[in-house]
Amino acid sequence: MINADALDALLARYQEVLAEMSTPEVASDVAKLASLGREMSGLEPAVKAARAWRELSDEAAGLREMAAAEEGELAEMAEAELEDVEARLATAETTLEEELVPKDPEDVRDAIVEIRAGTGGDEAALFAGDLFEVYQKYAATHNWGVEVMDTSEGTAGGFREITFALKGADVFGFMKYESGVHRVQRVPQTESQGRIHTSAATVAVLPEAEEVDVEIRAQDVRVDVYRSSGPGGQSVNTTDSAVRLTHVPTGLVVSIQDEKSQIKNKDKAFRVLRSRLYQLERDRVDAERSAARKEMVGSGDRSGKIRTYNWPQGRVTDHRLEGDDKNHALQGVLDGGLDEIVRALRLADREARMAEAAGGA
Repeated sequence: MINADALDALLARYQEVLAEMSTPEVASDVAKLASLGREMSGLEPAVKAARAWRELSDEAAGLREMAAAEEGELAEMAEAELEDVEARLATAETTLEEELVPKDPEDVRDAIVEIRAGTGGDEAALFAGDLFEVYQKYAATHNWGVEVMDTSEGTAGGFREITFALKGADVFGFMKYESGVHRVQRVPQTESQGRIHTSAATVAVLPEAEEVDVEIRAQDVRVDVYRSSGPGGQSVNTTDSAVRLTHVPTGLVVSIQDEKSQIKNKDKAFRVLRSRLYQLERDRVDAERSAARKEMVGSGDRSGKIRTYNWPQGRVTDHRLEGDDKNHALQGVLDGGLDEIVRALRLADREARMAEAAGGA
């Protein structure tokens, strides 16, 4: 059953945003225009679904009147057509119900992803490299752009840390479910006796913030420059191109050394710092809004184990899912086939939001 109040509120807000965006005041306010633009992008699918549902509802009502008023062949034709329209109406109603569920407005943003090797030494760094390859392949299936921002290579390969940006349609809405601890169980290349080891890597997915979203005062940031270095301390170049930013009020530190240009490294460092500060504010607001949301899928909690990649059994297990959605073929995931897992997580998240919305109605 469509929530009439929610539908009316949606359509009213859509008209309000349209009106606001056309005013001279908003046109000259970059931050406000960007905010309204993102809101518009989030509202449009729901408005499209609402219009389709209303058109089919009106069509079904007209056919019912015709079937009741006419006789013979005309009545039969109306009833036959009504059956088809009602089937499409049921589908449209389901779609609209889903679209009316409150969404995370940040889903439309690009994302900054940070992968760090955890417990397991060299094997953890190799696994971090495997995860990066998975995300590269996944990005390719969605035509997302991948921009490596900073790397710290492991001594045996892979990465101790790697930071990269993903750009495309609804990137954060898909990738946010990757935040958490990823665990791997396999025989390391350095293991001579064939024993299975358990290692881990952490993934943090941040919505990329724009300059208009976060104000960073110059006096709040300490900027240090130094010579970048590769694995084992080897020199990458002989100029002070690496940049380290320290945000004094929060203690956040961002170091970037991937580019040979100090200016480019500084720009990337500020992008990462801005996104981390933006995520801090998101976390604060979420915590205030509802402690229960932390128990739901997609809360963005990066402290818990979310997935295990078991090489001997050729299986990937997502610990947030149940039943047939829980286990997936390892090779498919390594080839970038994350869509089934992400689709199940998005569905679980949507159902949780629907339950939350119904509880608050």
